[in-house]
This record gives sequence, C-alpha cells and structure tokens, in this order.
Amino acid sequence: MSDWFDEALHPEYRQGLKIDRVLYQSGDGLQDLIVFENARFGRVLCLDGVVQTTEGDEFVYHEMLTHVPIMAHGAAEDVLIVGGGDGGMAREVLKHQAVRPVMVEIDPDVVEFSKQHLPSLSNGAFDDPRLELIIADGCEFVRQTDKRFDVIIVDSTDPIGPGEVLFTAEFYADCKRCLKPGGIVVTQNGVPFVQPDEVTNSYRRLGESFADVHFYRAAIPTYQGGDMAFGWASDDAGHRAQAVEVIEQRYQASGITTRYYTPELHVASFALPKTVKDLMV
Repeated sequence: MSDWFDEALHPEYRQGLKIDRVLYQSGDGLQDLIVFENARFGRVLCLDGVVQTTEGDEFVYHEMLTHVPIMAHGAAEDVLIVGGGDGGMAREVLKHQAVRPVMVEIDPDVVEFSKQHLPSLSNGAFDDPRLELIIADGCEFVRQTDKRFDVIIVDSTDPIGPGEVLFTAEFYADCKRCLKPGGIVVTQNGVPFVQPDEVTNSYRRLGESFADVHFYRAAIPTYQGGDMAFGWASDDAGHRAQAVEVIEQRYQASGITTRYYTPELHVASFALPKTVKDLMV
C-alpha cells in the first residue's frame, strides 16, 4: 500500500498523513477501517477514508466537548454521552468526581476495538464503575428514556450515512425532552470553513427546541480546515455568559487536569468570527 493515507473528504481539498506502520486494517465487519502510526500524530484511526481521531490531538476535541458544558453548567451531576465509542469523552467526563456519566454507543465492536488498538483514549474509563455503558441506538435512547440529564454530549461522526440522524430536528427535540431544566446540549459540528452548511442546519434545527443556540470553537489540526465548531443549545443563556473568574473558580474546585482547556479559553471560545456568525441564519 502507499506510504501515505490520502483523505479526500472534500472534492476541492485533501490532506495526507504519512503511514509509518499499519497496526490494523480491515475491509469487512468494521467497514473500511485502518489504524496506523504517524510520527506527528501517533496512532491514527480512519473509517471509510476519513480520519476519525488521532492520539496526537484527540485531547483538544474531547476536553472542549466535555469541560465547556460541565463547567458552564456549574452543578452538573448527570451527563449523557451519545456515541463516543473510543472512550475519550468518557475519560474526560469521569474527571469530574460528582458526575454520573451514562454512555450510549450503538456498536459494541467499536468499544472493544478501541480498547485494543487505541487504549490511551479511554485510559481505563471503561473499567470505572461510575460509567454506565449502554449498547443501544442513541436516537432511540433519548426518545424513550425516563432518565434526565444536566448535560448531553453528542459525539457523532459527520452528518453522512449513519451519523446523519444525530443532526436532525427530531433528535434535538428528544434531547430537549430528557434534559433537566437549564440543561445543556453540545454537539460536534464540523469545520465551518469547509462545512458551512452544518452550522446553518444545526442553528436552525436546534433553534426549534432551544431558546439559546450558539457555537464555540477549538483548533484541532487533524480535521481538515482546523478551526472546528461545536454546537451549543440550552434554554438558559446565562450558562455561556459566565465570567472567566467564575469558570476559574469552578475549574480550581473541580481538581481536574487538562492539556488544552483553560478557563480563559472557555470564555474566549464562544467569540465567533463574522464568517461563522453569517452562517447563523
């Protein structure tokens, strides 16, 4: 095979990652799947020709989707993770000792595969008795569950194929149904520069159920375009207007350690360039 993994997610833009060593490759059962080592990014997981995560920068994605809503809420106890089969999101949520996380993953093979080939991502999270792992369809779970949550983290793939249902107005309405008053939903929302429609679509669809819809950002080199957006929805606009001093106090009280997330970055991440604001229509 080639010494390079060529990701052609967009017709006018592609990126390459050098393959130093292939650790796993399969074209059946787990779709077109490959795990390889790269000197800069460590282990790289790709599915159907698209990079899903890398050891090198996964912490940015997982920390920002986890700690921003939990710190903004300030009193989160029940947190739902939809997806997240690699365990990275569970790892970060479990840093908060007062939180009871529930993780709903549709494919048990993803969990087992990640334990074996990307163990640093979960870092023991699947063995933590505080984590309730449910193998089920996340859409059906939020539609039917009697549980109520302070924060819902939607760790999905892009809205193509199986992941598309996690970007619908119906799914967001079901998330709203199983939120406690003042709860927060956050979502993976792509890179606005190359996926602008995702911002507009999410803004409109989340807006059907929530009073306060916004986005926040993080720089993640792996994902084409780099400047990634996360969807934010709540009925309490005050959650994303917290002063940095408040977030700093909560961060220090939590006792957690992070590599990317800081209270200053938390507050600044909600500042959007006009190019993104113009998509919020």
